[in-house]
Amino acid sequence: MNSVKYVGMDVDQATLVVVIEDSKGKFLMEAFVPCSSGDIREFFKTIKGTIHVAFEEGAQAAWLYDLIQPLVAKVVVCDPRQNKLIQSGKKSDRIDAGKLAKLLRLGELHEVYHGERTTRGLKELVRAYECLVEDTARTKNRLKGAFRGRGIRCRGKNVYHQAERKEWMGKVDIAAMGLRVMGLYEQLDFLSKLREEAKKAMLAEARKHSANKLLITVAGLGPVRSAQIIATVGTPHRFRTKRQFWPYCGLGVVSEASGEYEIVENKPRRRKKPAQTRGLNKNFNRRLKAVFKGAAKSAIVGEPFKQYHQRLVDNKIREELALLTVARKIAAITLAVWKKGEKFDSDRVNQAAQGTGNE
Repeated sequence: MNSVKYVGMDVDQATLVVVIEDSKGKFLMEAFVPCSSGDIREFFKTIKGTIHVAFEEGAQAAWLYDLIQPLVAKVVVCDPRQNKLIQSGKKSDRIDAGKLAKLLRLGELHEVYHGERTTRGLKELVRAYECLVEDTARTKNRLKGAFRGRGIRCRGKNVYHQAERKEWMGKVDIAAMGLRVMGLYEQLDFLSKLREEAKKAMLAEARKHSANKLLITVAGLGPVRSAQIIATVGTPHRFRTKRQFWPYCGLGVVSEASGEYEIVENKPRRRKKPAQTRGLNKNFNRRLKAVFKGAAKSAIVGEPFKQYHQRLVDNKIREELALLTVARKIAAITLAVWKKGEKFDSDRVNQAAQGTGNE
């Protein structure tokens, strides 16, 4: 019978430091492999038995996963923030690789999902679009900052419009600042053009996925947010229910409890003391949290979520909690629609009274 070998890899731009243990934790070998496709393939072909591999999430993680996954039995890409053992004690590439092999063997690694190859292209296009949106916002802030630095008020969006730029340039009292502002305007125009091109490419790629037709029907989402969800989640079947999906989106309520049990007549009995809520979970996907919070703000403008939101407010729920409840509702609907392959039914949102906000 082939034995299981646990491979821990510390990934560098040029070299992989590899440590291999057997199922009993015995050190088998150490290797230094050039970080190239051919060398990595040749190395894994020399290892006999059932191979399990672990390395940390990073810039090269997606590429390594796609490269190694067909060659071995299991690949685990782990979250470096969860590896307290690696962060403690002495640290080096060899030590870290050994700790990864040990944690992999013990099943103590927090895995980062890398399973869907069909969304690789969409992931890249979504990331390109988001970077251009961030760069555009950064340039706009610099432009306003330049005007404010000379005491020129520039509230609103008029300062960006091409028709009014000549007027704004006339307010500049330093020639050098005028050159700076003109350069920022040129950057803004160029970034805006690139952003629109990136958006078109992203939406065209999203339309190739069957889920896109379902998700864009959900109130508040739209084509851009639907593309972001598909690129990030990959498949809805990663999550058994909405209870697992909410924490991934940063919408899971954290509760704490202590002193839950007491001994009555020599038998343990659970007290009726309620658990205390401590806000939302802190380890989450930032893109999805922004998507669903933005979707909630858009959805409450019209039906069916306008009525749903108003009922929450009427029941004395604070505005921020009511908006959070709408975001959780939209996230749950998104998961259900995607899993069932059914379009969003707006009539079902307000069928049941939702007075408490506890989705």
